[in-house]
Amino acid sequence: MDQQEQVLLARAKQGDVEAFERLVIAYEDQIYRLALRLTDDPAEAIEVVQDVLLTLYKKLSTFHEAAAFSTWLYRITVNAAYMKLRSRKRRMEVALEDYLPAFTEDGRLQEDAAGWAQNPETTLLCEEARARLRQAIAQLPPDYRVVFVLKDLEGLSHHEIGSLLDLSVPAVKSRLHRARLFLRHQLATYFARLRA
Repeated sequence: MDQQEQVLLARAKQGDVEAFERLVIAYEDQIYRLALRLTDDPAEAIEVVQDVLLTLYKKLSTFHEAAAFSTWLYRITVNAAYMKLRSRKRRMEVALEDYLPAFTEDGRLQEDAAGWAQNPETTLLCEEARARLRQAIAQLPPDYRVVFVLKDLEGLSHHEIGSLLDLSVPAVKSRLHRARLFLRHQLATYFARLRA
């Protein structure tokens, strides 16, 4: 946290509305981006941003400068988005266990994983491919989607994600692995068609 941000935080904690507004301006794009990635719905992302800003306003006095403000804000955003995802009417959820690899008795994979890694840079530039990926991410159950977005889209470490979500690092890795397997399975047919 730089000195200017520390000054703004101190002033905002004392009720300075202008300082609070400057903090909001500095972070609102990051909050919205993360909320949109987690909810996959612009309207819900805006609602999450509003919830985060309201929580920030109410609880700013509880923030301790020993922690990173951005991490604290991430936690609030993830929690708000997570609550939004859980409050949605249940969509048809898939069991991720159906997409885990199956092994023979001697420990070999029963079937080869679909190979669609040929020229992924070109393939992912295609807008249709991006739309397919967004759809597949949106199908992930919230517990797995949050971990996937934080790791693979936001670039947080396993430890940071565990800290944000109150999960052990092995639990984070497990959820991430299952999410990636599910996404790979969902996208395999699409990418195989592109290669043909």
